[in-house]
Amino acid sequence: MTLTYLCTLPLPDAWFDELRSRMPEVDIHRMRPEDDPDADVLAQVDLLHTSEWLPHAADAPELKLVQLDTSGVDHVRGSSVWESGVAIATLGGIAPVPMAEYALMSILELAHRMPLIAGHRQARTWPSNSDRLAKLTPRSLPGATVGIVGYGRIGREISRLATAFGMQVLGVSRSGTRVVAGEKFDTGRQSIEGDLAELFPVERIDEVLRRSDYLVVVVPLTELTRGLIGQAQLDLLPPGACVVNIARGGIVDETALLERLRDGSLGGVALDVFDEEPLPSDSVWWTEPGALVTPHVAGLAPQYHAQTLDLVVENLTRLAENRPLLNEVDRAAGY
Repeated sequence: MTLTYLCTLPLPDAWFDELRSRMPEVDIHRMRPEDDPDADVLAQVDLLHTSEWLPHAADAPELKLVQLDTSGVDHVRGSSVWESGVAIATLGGIAPVPMAEYALMSILELAHRMPLIAGHRQARTWPSNSDRLAKLTPRSLPGATVGIVGYGRIGREISRLATAFGMQVLGVSRSGTRVVAGEKFDTGRQSIEGDLAELFPVERIDEVLRRSDYLVVVVPLTELTRGLIGQAQLDLLPPGACVVNIARGGIVDETALLERLRDGSLGGVALDVFDEEPLPSDSVWWTEPGALVTPHVAGLAPQYHAQTLDLVVENLTRLAENRPLLNEVDRAAGY
């Protein structure tokens, strides 16, 4: 079976050379999202490898799989391809390790008062000995509790690292159980069997919030999770708790988050995602004391090219052999 593959991503030539070497029977095509697609290619494409660009389903009648270059699918919902029922697969599994490292980096920076220290650096002021002791003494991580909202591959990797620091881990998922549905592409290091976290279904999230010294949000953005962490939920956190959001904008109420940071209810926040991206230059978050801000980089993977190639080759092979695909989206669940 000869498959036609179309890619809209700016991957290097060497990446496609390696794909041709590993899949010589595949007819490979490239295009830029801003260009008009070749109608003949689009009419016969079997696998579309893309990020945001999607054709109208009627223009790609042979399309069998959309391989997304993203872990989330919120930008795809409502498209004709989504409605058509064509299989959609995500990039999930490539970023658990760097995202977990980012989460722990954020927890460590917040625990060690780095936002305040960064303020002193920017102002070129050396704090007095009394201020150093009173305001810059780090919080202890051993014995602290981290709540992880969205407990899948990334959550398990965060749990592994947090446990190594002596932290207690609480995980929130839809079911509250250690179940991995379907076949997934995974470059993480944490197995289900080695997971020590205490798990809760999302209906019991309030219990987790009340116990979380650090709250890490990594749940997919769906209609059920939009606005999941609002003012009422933030008010349940212990005094001085810290919030880390590496999921998507729209899950955590940014207005409520800012209010609780400014009134001292929260001890700090780390935000890699926002309601509006790119974050406007006049956003208060850029200069807000107590906030760590990064430009949606937590999921950038050092081995991205090699891992993406492995995923594409595997799904092309499975498509040709009519086998279950890796990372196929569950439309009912929304991810």
